[in-house]
This record gives sequence, C-alpha cells and structure tokens, in this order.
Amino acid sequence: MASFAKKSIIITGAGSGIGQAAARHLASLGGHILCADIAAEGLADTTAQIEAAGGIATSFVVDVREATQAQAMAETAAATHGGIDTLVNCAGIFRMAHTTEMPTTEWEQVIAINLTGSFFTSQAALPYLLQSKGNIVNIASSAGLSGQAYNAAYCASKGGVIQMTKALAVEYSRRGVRVNCICPGGVMTPMTAAFQAPEGADPDLLARLQLAPILGTPEEIAVAIAYLASEDARYISGVALAMDGGASAA
Repeated sequence: MASFAKKSIIITGAGSGIGQAAARHLASLGGHILCADIAAEGLADTTAQIEAAGGIATSFVVDVREATQAQAMAETAAATHGGIDTLVNCAGIFRMAHTTEMPTTEWEQVIAINLTGSFFTSQAALPYLLQSKGNIVNIASSAGLSGQAYNAAYCASKGGVIQMTKALAVEYSRRGVRVNCICPGGVMTPMTAAFQAPEGADPDLLARLQLAPILGTPEEIAVAIAYLASEDARYISGVALAMDGGASAA
C-alpha cells in the first residue's frame, strides 16, 4: 500500500461512515488528516480513534453548503498541515420520496450538500492542490450511474458529482491535479441503516437498488480512496469507479 507520510488530507463527512473509515485508513498510512463534518460529536470520535492509533488528525466543524466555511476549512488545513495534498469529499445525505411528494426543501438540501458542497470544497482546495500537484477523490454513488425509483434528488446530485469530477479532471489535468470519484452501491453505514422506503413504494423497483446479496463496507471504500489518491494512480483522472456489486452494470 502506498505511503501518505506527512501528506495533508482533508476528508469531509469524516464523522461517520465512509468518511470516518477513510480518515482512519489514510491516517494509518501516515497522512495528516483534517477531519471535517457538521457533526462535532462524530468528529471528536473520529479524531480520538486516529490519535489512539498513533495518527495525526485535527477536527473542523463545517457546513459544506457555505462557501465561506469551505474556504476557512481549506485555509485551516493548509496552515495546520503545510498545504493540501488530497481532498476527499464524503459529506452527503440521502432522501427518498415519491417525486410528486418530495418537499422543495428536501430537494434543495440534497443538491446543496451532495453537489454544491462538493463544488465549494473543491473550489476552496484547488489553489493549494495546484501547488502540491495533488488530487481530489469525490464520493458519488451508483445512483449517479443509473436511475433509481423514488430517488430523483439523490440521483441528480450524484450524477452531478460525476460530471463535475470529469469537468475538473479535464480542466486541471495539464496543471498536474487529478480528480476522480467512487460510486458506491449499498454500504454498511449509519445512512444505509436509516433507510426507509416511501410508503406505497413498488417492491420490484426497490429490489433493483441492490444486485449482490451483500453490502459493501466503509473500509473497502476507504482502500479504493487511498488507491485513487496515491501515486500508484498517477495516470488515472476523470474516472467514476463503480463499487456496487454490479448493480450499475445490470
């Protein structure tokens, strides 16, 4: 496994799930992690786990929907850890509803956190990534690769993350910055555990969400994040890596 010794890494959504697993894993490989999340309690847990294992981590409470907070996060990471080498955008939310019944506020919240938030954090980190010739790893979803019933907002947000990833990869490839994304399917996280189908949902349509008989683990996604962020993947940019047990191939 590639070393991230003394590499400065920002991970949003680090308070739980994939973000927490990525923070622990990259710290174990020597990375200096700025753990960012809106949930202070989860952040405290993540940084405590990293420090207990001998790693280096700092916490930063951030609402990624606010450009000024994303900018402050990037500035803090650069000042604390000497620049920014990798940004991992894990912050996200999931809301399902019959399309005709989805409140406008929920649509706006999903787009704002999943898509606009990833843009704001990328925008804030890019000046530092250009200096370090670093990279961005976005967490999209299999919902960005194929349509899912009752999931219009989430599909739109994650499809947007995939296209944003590709656009940034094209824009910055010649300037030495790589941008990739991972598209997980069902993963054993608190967000997945809280899954509730909308009342009256068609079971046959819900069955299409998961093809494999197992769910992925946050640790498996974390390993893929580490690969895409490492020098081993220096020739990879603009990719949307599906990790969904084949669901998006069906």
